[in-house]
This record gives sequence, C-alpha cells and structure tokens, in this order.
Amino acid sequence: MANPVQGTQVVGRVASLLRMVGRKPEGSSLAGLVRESGLTRPTVHRLLTSLAGEGLLDHDARSGNWILGPEIFLLGSVAAARFPFEEIARPSLRRLAEETGESAFYSIRRGHEAVCVLREEGSFPVRSFVLHEGVRFPLGVASAGTAIMAFLPGEEQDALMSGWEQHAGTFATGHRKEVVRGNLKRTRLQGYAVNPGLVLEGSWGMGAAVFDRQGRPVGALSLTGIEPRFRPERQEFLGKLLMEEAHRMSAKLPAERASQPV
Repeated sequence: MANPVQGTQVVGRVASLLRMVGRKPEGSSLAGLVRESGLTRPTVHRLLTSLAGEGLLDHDARSGNWILGPEIFLLGSVAAARFPFEEIARPSLRRLAEETGESAFYSIRRGHEAVCVLREEGSFPVRSFVLHEGVRFPLGVASAGTAIMAFLPGEEQDALMSGWEQHAGTFATGHRKEVVRGNLKRTRLQGYAVNPGLVLEGSWGMGAAVFDRQGRPVGALSLTGIEPRFRPERQEFLGKLLMEEAHRMSAKLPAERASQPV
C-alpha cells in the first residue's frame, strides 16, 4: 500500500505548487515556493524541473521566477468550455467598471477559497493591485470571500470559524474572529460585503454573492479601489449595483451546472 499513498502525496504536492505559481502573473521564486510549501529545497526544485519538462511550468531566466507554462494555457482553453465565466460574467464586469470607474472582478468558490478568475479595469487612474486573476483568499477574507461565506449554511460557517486561525493563515492577524463575525452579519443584513482595508491598508473592496439554482453561493462580483472611493455615502450606491449584477448572473447560470459541487 506504500506506493499508492506515496503517489497520492506527490500529486498533492504538484497541485499545490501549480496553485502557488499561478497566484501571481510574475510567478514565484524557488525560495518563495520552498517557504510557502514547507517542502525541502531539493524536493521543490525536483518537482518544478519535472513540471517544466512537461511544459506545465517555465523558468524565467531574467527574473529567476517559475511561471505557468504553455501546457497550462492549452489545458485551460479546453476546460473553459465547461466554465463559461467569460460569457456570463464579462457583461456584468464591464457594466460595473463603466458605471463606477473602479476595477471589477469575478471570483469563484473553490472549496474553502475564493479564486479570482476575471477582471475588468475601471477608468479611475488610481487603482488597488491586491486582486487579479489567480489570486486566492480564504473564505471570509476580502470582499468576495466574505460575500460568499456570509451566505453559506450556518454549520459550514461554524466549521470554518472553529478553526479560523488555521483556515485564514497569514490573514488571521488582520481578520480577528470577532471582526469576521461582524462582517458576515453585516453582509447578510445589507446583501453586500465591505472590506475596509483589512487585506492591505488603504485598499478597500465591496462584493456581492452569485448563487446557483439551489440558492448556494458559488461566486462573487467585487469592486476594489482606494479608500476615498468607498466612503460610507457611496457604499449604498456601489452595493446596489453589485447586487443587481450578481442577480443577473445568478439568473444566467446554466441549470445543468448549477448542481455541480464547488
């Protein structure tokens, strides 16, 4: 039984490294991947080199970073037909960006994380660069993750909160339990989430959940920008727009995919 377990462990490590590399467009350094993965340097280097040999990763000689390779693009192109985010979310993102001037994003729920998959830049020249495609936040962190978690069943929320420090990881310091519980409660009451610079000081965000046909939160639309653009007097306006577009998206989700697990 040793070989199957060992093989499963390798698959898990490979998948974890691919997700780490994909979080940033510029990729990640070997040292950073060693630190984040908790694996030894020789192990990480061996896995990265093997993935590069298969075209799943590339090594940028100029920066020294490891970046996603061409095979990832090809696989993603094939998989995209099953997940029509561009078709369903892009119109809403464009309307939000045009109406508000802020950068608009769509994130999906993957397990206990919210993963950004699409963005649309707004016209306002000063932007927040906290969020971009591939960025993952634990549910309950940032506006999209808060909007999704707020509408999960109570038992799922309780399970996440019971192990909050482990779940939130490095974000736990700025997202204390009592702060998160308060944010979740306000989100349920208002219908939209507000992140008052908890991820990065001065970088604010707002989000509204997108639901499947069974009423489960499967994603979230969000807006991000600098603090002065998210003053209390403007939040109601932004929240209304987010909820309107989230409702449009929820109504357009294909029925055959609505029941698929996230």
